Parts: sequence; C-alpha cells; structure tokens
Amino acid sequence: MPTDRSPDVQTIIDDVADEVKDSDPVVVGDITDALGHRGIGPFLMFPALLGITPLAAVPGIPTVLAIIIGIFAAQIAFGRSDMWLPDVLRRRKVPGDKLSKSLEKLRPVADWLDRWFYGRWHLLTRSPARRAAAIVSLALCFAVPPLELVPLAVMGPMLAIAMFGLALTVRDGVLMAAGFAIAAVAAPVALSYLI
Repeated sequence: MPTDRSPDVQTIIDDVADEVKDSDPVVVGDITDALGHRGIGPFLMFPALLGITPLAAVPGIPTVLAIIIGIFAAQIAFGRSDMWLPDVLRRRKVPGDKLSKSLEKLRPVADWLDRWFYGRWHLLTRSPARRAAAIVSLALCFAVPPLELVPLAVMGPMLAIAMFGLALTVRDGVLMAAGFAIAAVAAPVALSYLI
C-alpha cells in the first residue's frame, strides 16, 4: 500500500474529533474548518458518513447534511477547490454527544477503509468524473428531505455520496465506480418512496 497517500479517513475523523471534543453543541463551521486543508473529497465524504450514523436519527439532521453536501457538490461541479459554506449554515449546531458517538462508530469503518482502499484507476478521480460525481451527489441531496420521513431511507443516497467523497479523498477510481453503481440503485429506490 502506498505510504505517500494523504489524507486517510482515520486522520480526518481524528482531526474533526479534536476540533469538537470540548464543544456541546458543536458548531458546523468548526467541523468544516477541520476539513479545510484536506482537499475536496472530505467535504462530500464526512457529512455523508454522518448521514448513515445514529446522528441521522435526530429530526432535521439529514436535511441539514443534504443542504451542506449540496452546496459543496455544486462548488465541486463548477471546479472550485476551496469550499465555502454560508454563515447561516456555519453557525448551525449539532448535538455534541451524538456527534461523538457517531465518530466512534465511524472509527472501525475508517480503519477498514484505510487498509483496503487507495489509489487505483486514477482517471476516475479526475475531472470530468469528479464533476459527474458532484452532479449526481447534488441530485441525490434533493431526495433526502422527503426520505427523512421514512426510517433508514436516507442511507442509500448518503452511502453513494460517501463513496464519491471517499474516492476523491483517497484517489481511488474503484470507489468512484462503486459510488456510481450505488447511486444507480439508490436513485430509483428513492424515487419509489417519493411517488
């Protein structure tokens, strides 16, 4: 496994945990600041991973996560490398205890991801695949608010977005392809809930 790849998922989770460890509630801006120096991938990956943890059971959290992801995805689709979030969202707060529990649940997953996924099929992590993944992520974000009313229904879209973000983070085209495959399954399932 290459030793020069950066960042890894465990380090990202550690950075966020360190940034918010003494905060309750946690301000969203503190989380995005912890991700800021790690490229564009974590801005899709991290909030989407939170969308498949117990934090997503808090009413309204999946919708807020989808809005945040959608803003980041739109910027990626337009080719921006510096991510921006409006102050109204940066000031939003999430329960610190639930965020800490979610981070702990993500640690074994992060460890597994770091061991098995790294830099393959590099072309699928560059533009235009990167922009296509951002556009698909943006479309999936629109499905999240109504799906929040159905238990566990947001997990499909969030998993696909997390795969895209992870692929961009560790520069792994296999994960990017997996993200498109999951999105192809999640989109019709989401649509069936919405019709």
